Amino acid sequence: MEPLEILQDSKHIMPYFFPIFSADEHRIIGYEVIGKFITENSEIDLKSFLADDSIPEEYRNKVDDILLEKALEHAIQMKDDVMIYINRNVDLLLNQDSEHLLNILKQYEDQGIALDRIVISMTKRTPIDDDFDYLDHFISYYRTYGIKIAIDNLGEANNNLEQIGKLAPNILRIDLKALRSSSNNHHYQEILYSLSMLARKIGATLLFENIDMDFQLQFAWRNGGRYYQGDYLHKAGSVFVDRDILKEKLKEKCHQFITYEKKKLHSLHTITEKFNETMTEYLQKNHVYESYVPFLTKLATKLDHVAFRLYICNEDGFQQTPNIFKKNKNWIQQDEYLHKNWSWRPYFLEHIMRMKSNKKGLLSDLYTDIETGETIRTFSFPLTATEYLFADLSYDFLYERDGLL
Repeated sequence: MEPLEILQDSKHIMPYFFPIFSADEHRIIGYEVIGKFITENSEIDLKSFLADDSIPEEYRNKVDDILLEKALEHAIQMKDDVMIYINRNVDLLLNQDSEHLLNILKQYEDQGIALDRIVISMTKRTPIDDDFDYLDHFISYYRTYGIKIAIDNLGEANNNLEQIGKLAPNILRIDLKALRSSSNNHHYQEILYSLSMLARKIGATLLFENIDMDFQLQFAWRNGGRYYQGDYLHKAGSVFVDRDILKEKLKEKCHQFITYEKKKLHSLHTITEKFNETMTEYLQKNHVYESYVPFLTKLATKLDHVAFRLYICNEDGFQQTPNIFKKNKNWIQQDEYLHKNWSWRPYFLEHIMRMKSNKKGLLSDLYTDIETGETIRTFSFPLTATEYLFADLSYDFLYERDGLL
C-alpha cells in the first residue's frame, strides 16, 4: 500500500495495546501502543512504515499523531496507575518542534491521563552524534513534566553504551530475538551483562521484549528484568485485558525459576567445596616449590580431566609462574606469561580480597576465555598469604556437570 493511501484513509489506522508485565507484581503495569492499518481484507503492521526513511517525514509524523490520539482516547478508561508506552523514532522526534508531542499529551491530561504515566520509547539504531546535545536537552525538558524515557532496540553489539549512560533513561528495553535459537548464547549474555551494569549505574529498569519462549522468560528473570513483554505472555490486542490475567501463571513460573536457580547454586557450592577439599589435601602432601613449576606440573596431572590452564599470581595480580597449558592432550609450559599482570580483569582484586578474608577458594562466573574462545570458569585458591592459584576449568568439564553452565 502506498504511504499516501494510508494517510487518506486514516480511519483505518488503529491502536493496538501490547501488555507489559511486572516481575514484582505478576500483573500488567502498562501497555505499548502498536499501530496497525486494518481493513476488511487486510491487517498491516505500521512499524515498518514508521521506520522507513524513504517515506516523507511529514507522512510518518502525521500517522504517529493520529495513532497517539486514538490510543489516548482508549486509554482514558484505564486505571490511573497503568503506564502508556509510545514509540518515537529519534530522528523524527528531533526534527519536530519540541513542544509538538508535549501539546498532544497535555490535551489528555485533564481527562485523567497524567503525564507521569507516559513513557516515550525512543528508537535509534545508529549512534547519536551531532544531535546528542539536543536530544539530551529534549529528554531533560520532557522529564520536568514527569514523563519517563525508554531506550529501545537494545541487546545488539552496536549500541553506544556511553551515549546511553549520559542520557540516563528510566528504562532500557532489551530485545530477546537474538536468544530464540539457544538459551545458552554466551556472547549475548556478555552484551546483556554490560547493559545490566549500566542500568545499575544510572538507576534504570530493564524491560525484556520479544519473549516468545519459556526459556526467554527465565533468562529475563535471571538477568534482572523487572518488566516483560512478548507473545509468549500475551499478544497485542485492540482492547485492554484483565491486569491479573497471568498472575497465577507468572507466580508458578517464578517458583520454577527459583527452584532451578537454587539447584544451580547448590551445584556451584558443592563443586567449589570439593575443589577446596582437593587443594587442601594436595597442599598437605605437596609444598609450593621455590620455582613453582614442579608444583603446578604435578597438580596438572591430578586435574587432567578438569582444567586446561594453571598459573600462580601474587596478591597484586602479577603472574609468578609460566602458564601450564594443556594443548593437544599434552601439558606444555608457556614462559611468555611470566610476570604479566591481571589486576585489570573485572573482579580480580575483589576475588583476591575475598580469598584473603575467607581463607578458601572460589569459583568465578562464566566468561569467554580470550585465548581459546571457550566458555569457562576459573577456580582460584589461596596457596599462601600472598600467592594464589588459578585453574581454568575446561568447557567439557563444565558441560558434563549440572548447573555449571
